[in-house]
Amino acid sequence: MNIGGVSIILALGIANFLLLIFQLLSGFHKIKVPMGVHKKTGVALFIIVLIHGVLAILANA
Repeated sequence: MNIGGVSIILALGIANFLLLIFQLLSGFHKIKVPMGVHKKTGVALFIIVLIHGVLAILANA
């Protein structure tokens, strides 16, 4: 599963990592963001993690 020669699973994994770092930094108040932004990125992280996991399982099958 590639888009423009880049694996979709790899791209989603990088997005997961970046969102996780953002969540940790904003949760520990290292960076100041409104609570609404923190919650919305948490939901986005959850959705991208699910898609990433499902695609990884299907690619292995």
